[in-house]
Amino acid sequence: MAEVLHSRKSCAVNPLKSSTPLGAALAYLGMAGSVPLFHGSQGCTSFALVSAVRHFKEAIPLQTTAMDEVATILGGAGNLEEALLNLQKRMKPRFIGIASTALVETRGEDIAGEVRTIVARREELRDTAVVYASTPDYEGALEEGWSKAVTAIIASLVPEDKTSQTDRRQVNVLPGVHQTAGDIEELQALVESFGLFAVVVPDVSGSLDGTVPDQYQPTTAGGTQVEQLADLGRAAHTIAIGQHMRRPAELLRDRTGVPTTIFQTLTGLGPTDALVTLLTQISGRPASLRLRRQRSQLLDAMLDGHFHFGARRVAIAADPDLLCSLAGFFAGMGAEVVTAIAATAGSPLLAEVPADRVMIGDLQDFEDAAKAADAELLVTHAHGRQAAERLHLPLMRVGFPIFDRLGAMHRCMLGYRGTRELIFEVANIALSGLHSHTPEDFADALPPIEETSHAYAPAQRH
Repeated sequence: MAEVLHSRKSCAVNPLKSSTPLGAALAYLGMAGSVPLFHGSQGCTSFALVSAVRHFKEAIPLQTTAMDEVATILGGAGNLEEALLNLQKRMKPRFIGIASTALVETRGEDIAGEVRTIVARREELRDTAVVYASTPDYEGALEEGWSKAVTAIIASLVPEDKTSQTDRRQVNVLPGVHQTAGDIEELQALVESFGLFAVVVPDVSGSLDGTVPDQYQPTTAGGTQVEQLADLGRAAHTIAIGQHMRRPAELLRDRTGVPTTIFQTLTGLGPTDALVTLLTQISGRPASLRLRRQRSQLLDAMLDGHFHFGARRVAIAADPDLLCSLAGFFAGMGAEVVTAIAATAGSPLLAEVPADRVMIGDLQDFEDAAKAADAELLVTHAHGRQAAERLHLPLMRVGFPIFDRLGAMHRCMLGYRGTRELIFEVANIALSGLHSHTPEDFADALPPIEETSHAYAPAQRH
């Protein structure tokens, strides 16, 4: 088991984690026709908006209640009500997700009560689903914000009914914040290959995957329909991914009685085999020939790629569930995880990371530890690029944010096919470090050339 340590620094230097409200906003963006609303100052929203736009390369309909100095002292209920009414009038959303910030949480406002009062009093909001999650910046990070938002969606919009008629073809899927649009689409394809269909909550594959509408749309262009939430209790099974999805998954199970399975990761041969076994049991069908072919291709990729993983020293910095998933993948392929830095201590699985120790820290801790451990590969998000330059090491970008590469949301690391692509990506990074030898590479090993006093002169013709 890994020893979990906490950094003792007085401040974060080059922070690893993103804020809790941003995690909640990303979950809200997975709902169709939605607008996430930050209850706080304009500055809080601006930083989150810039991060999301740079990562997704999409228009992000993130709004704010624009708290000022007076509202901060006297209370922000008026700002919240005005913001909700303005959004309904100008943007016509079907879903508004409210995420609180440290500004209003520190003041101690009863935001949940204020939301209930406003929605009950205002007829204009009758046809709009309004959900609130408490997400102060000083508690948790991206995973906690996503988890709290999904929990709030289920608590507010999923009926508490265990008597619904079961549709044996329906499977509920609760993805983690580290699942991309590519991951979700791959998981949906896996489910559909067994004659089932998936209801994904929230579904960012429909809203943050590069949709180009014919005309301007002020809300999200895709995602989970609000009406679909009422049918979650009809599913044959619920699948959740990641330890941070345990709370919403258990809440959904308690409200609907639908059996639930929580996968810590779906990257790797073993986890994907477990998922396929579960889908076989739910559907009563064997795995398709295509899926069996994908498994065979993964085995071949593992055989081809393990030469480039064996004993390779890897340093990883990420949110807890993503860290656990990647560390297990690298260790399973024969690499050694010499540095493991987690953004928060929110997951009990950190002690099971295949490393000597896991530190709760920032990217400065990551750089220092990677240097001390003689790491050969850095694995973190785009803000790790400075450490990679200083240490002269390759950087594999994972997580959020990735703003200096295209296609972050279309990358797939899930299932047989996604794991195979991940193996190839890491192996190609290793191969790119090789080069063709030239005589200069062996100059120090060759004996010196003895100098001679006889100068060369061309032969004279007579």
